[in-house]
Amino acid sequence: MEHLAAAKSWIYNQVKAGEIRKWVIIGVLIGIVAGLGSMAIYYSFAFFNYLFLEKMANVYLPQPGASGGTTSISAPVFTFFPSPELLLIPVSTTIGGILSAFLVYRYAPETEGHGTDAAIDAFHNKDGKIRRRVPVIKTLASALTIGSGGSAGREGPTAQIAAGFGSFIADLFHMSDRDRRIAMASGIGAGIGSIFMAPLGGALLSAEILYRRDF
Repeated sequence: MEHLAAAKSWIYNQVKAGEIRKWVIIGVLIGIVAGLGSMAIYYSFAFFNYLFLEKMANVYLPQPGASGGTTSISAPVFTFFPSPELLLIPVSTTIGGILSAFLVYRYAPETEGHGTDAAIDAFHNKDGKIRRRVPVIKTLASALTIGSGGSAGREGPTAQIAAGFGSFIADLFHMSDRDRRIAMASGIGAGIGSIFMAPLGGALLSAEILYRRDF
């Protein structure tokens, strides 16, 4: 614990030493945390997909080739009388939707919806402040929805989750509202860039999606 306290004190002093040094350190921290968060998102999606679709309904969805998957889909053959396993697909999506809805409305209502819109709202109207529970709840809710067969994508949840990481790091070092917005936007770029393995695309997206003329 003493070593952690000393490391935090050193980092805090470096952050306060100057703009360039501050953003190098904050950028590295955001990149590390957002990268680990993207790994958590990816594996949580894979876990619930295995639990709900593969084990319950015997459906194997195509995966991106860059992630080591294939473009083929494997599922029970649909005939005039559907396989009992196919009938379990709507059961799977219903269970995932119910569990996801419970988490969202019970613990973090701001995590409902796509995710990108909530991140934009926090940037413009809430000084970049995002509650610390948001990344955790959004990860679980999105993993349940997508993993159980729900029609959704990874970019929205990843944007809000990574924005929450940026906001958390800014709060950890008592940064100003302006700097918190920048950290939040950096989190979005790091999260999107890591989960889609497109770092330059993530950087461009984080700068243009927030609609700031002077950003």
